[in-house]
Amino acid sequence: MNKPYCLFLSVFICFFLHPTFSGAQSLDSIRKQFPNEKAVFLNNVLSYNIDLKNNQPYVESNELEQIEYVLGSATSYMGGFGFSHSDFQQLVNYEAFTRSPDDKKLKVTEFKTSTDKESFVFYDDVKETTFNFPAVEPGAVGNLTVSWLNKDPHLLSPFYFTRGMPVLNSELKITVSKDITLKYRLMGLDTNHITVTVESKHHNNIYTFQYKNCPSERSYADAPGFAWYTPHVVFYIENYKDDKGNTVPYLSNADDLYRLNYSYLKTVNNKIDPELKHIVDSLTHNLVSQESKARSIYSWVQHSIKYVAFEDGMGGFVPRDAGLVCSRRFGDCKDMASILTEMLNAAGVTAYFTWIGTRDLPYNFSQTPLPLVSNHMICTIQLDGKFIFLDGTDPTCVFGMPSAGIQDKEAMISINEKEYKILKVPIVEKTRNVAIDTTWLELTPNGIKGEAKKTLSGYFAMEMYGKLMYWKKNDMNEYMKDEFERGSNKFQLDTFRIDKKLTSDEVSLSANFTLPNYAKNIANEYYLNLNLFKFFANEQIDYPNRKIPIGRDFDYIKRYVTMMKIPDGYKVTYLPQGKSYHNKVWGFDMQYQQKGNWVILTQEFDNETLMLTNDEFEGWNKVLQNLFPQYKETLSFAKI
Repeated sequence: MNKPYCLFLSVFICFFLHPTFSGAQSLDSIRKQFPNEKAVFLNNVLSYNIDLKNNQPYVESNELEQIEYVLGSATSYMGGFGFSHSDFQQLVNYEAFTRSPDDKKLKVTEFKTSTDKESFVFYDDVKETTFNFPAVEPGAVGNLTVSWLNKDPHLLSPFYFTRGMPVLNSELKITVSKDITLKYRLMGLDTNHITVTVESKHHNNIYTFQYKNCPSERSYADAPGFAWYTPHVVFYIENYKDDKGNTVPYLSNADDLYRLNYSYLKTVNNKIDPELKHIVDSLTHNLVSQESKARSIYSWVQHSIKYVAFEDGMGGFVPRDAGLVCSRRFGDCKDMASILTEMLNAAGVTAYFTWIGTRDLPYNFSQTPLPLVSNHMICTIQLDGKFIFLDGTDPTCVFGMPSAGIQDKEAMISINEKEYKILKVPIVEKTRNVAIDTTWLELTPNGIKGEAKKTLSGYFAMEMYGKLMYWKKNDMNEYMKDEFERGSNKFQLDTFRIDKKLTSDEVSLSANFTLPNYAKNIANEYYLNLNLFKFFANEQIDYPNRKIPIGRDFDYIKRYVTMMKIPDGYKVTYLPQGKSYHNKVWGFDMQYQQKGNWVILTQEFDNETLMLTNDEFEGWNKVLQNLFPQYKETLSFAKI
């Protein structure tokens, strides 16, 4: 579930592959083909051998990486590479060397292996071995071969064809015993460029997936998880024949996956911890309804147990006992699910362990019944016939709403050893996620002064609540200035206020500010642009060049109301008409009106999709073409 480290994506081991230069191109031809690239991969080849050993699937793999340096500017920073390995992907052998332009082999002699640790907040058992290719220069080729042993064939990782630079030959080859049935799916964009061949040889079937002249990856800050668009192959063992000729299911359907998942729960929470039971009793004392008990326990876990990510061998799959999590006061997503499930059940609220994938992943249990579908674990309860998904890792999440990152995802709910349910988490409707920003403006001798108020609900409120939890008090004035800034870079925040009734479901903030030199006075007539915000000013999509979709956190409504007080003795001489424009993708409403001595501009935008795909990009840009001219409209008023 982690994106592969630098050179590779594979995570399992095999026989050592001796690097060769089949079909090698000259440096000049590569420069001509890729004139703007500093380096290219000649080969990105991952080979698997899947067989039966001791009546169980047995997997070895090895990978070959060959990178040719094309321009001299690549030599200063592109010589460093590395690969990863772990308890599940046991390292067997590796070699790295540079083949110089005059055909000398210069071996890498210094490798550095480290464990991924970050400020004692994150720990996993994945190790990274890094090195530098020696004598990097134009025409030199860096070579790396690595072999692994995959100790759990349930966990075969997808193969991704693209890299950060072009790949002349990106290839996955799987040699699998005819006693094993292999399934695969091509996923991502541009999979039509992948050629698939299957051949029979002796006792094996050989699957080859190849992408020639694979372009370099393009990255966008607003893109969803890379698995949504990067072309890749998901492959897995469906079943195999044992030594008696019987067909043994492996990952043939969701039932097989559930049996595997449930095996990780069998030893968890067999007896409730006395300290935890005491906490449950105190939290639910005098509470009668199941909902009130669930709310109390959920809130306690959210704010009393610190989320810390772990991935340590089987600890990456097996939740820890709730009593241990309680005594430590921290845990990963599985641990948070463990303590929530145990506490709720102890309070008489039936709760279930639940596997789920975040929206970073495009997979679902129905089409790909694999462990890689779920990179997250939560707790699910049922109240009044309705399933409620509780994510303990999010301290701001409101009871009754799923965390934003699991909306529209399939959840595998563990009812008991034999029974489970697969349900889709609902998308929270836009009317629950509303941001209303209201501004009151008045003229001053030096410009304008104003008051602003933000009222946030749903995910908007959760986001702000989270910020307020972690912002440092000494820096609060700067944070609030960024939150309320409008009009121009001359914006000055004078005061701000935070609603004392602050909750993660509704947040209200207010501020007073000044905007020097904002209104223009020409011959006793004032000109003022009420568009204090220029939304989406830099969000035109590079259509049709961009193919990668755009991810959205949640559906929403944003409403901005700007009210300008007309000074005594003045009248409005020009009031812009405003405009509304909507198409199948989205739209806006912009309305001007005068009420008494106030001119009011109301702008409203909404979002009703969690992902914008390339067939919708043209429609998105069309809305902006209609919106941007509105930002130039100017209100004017003059003396009576």
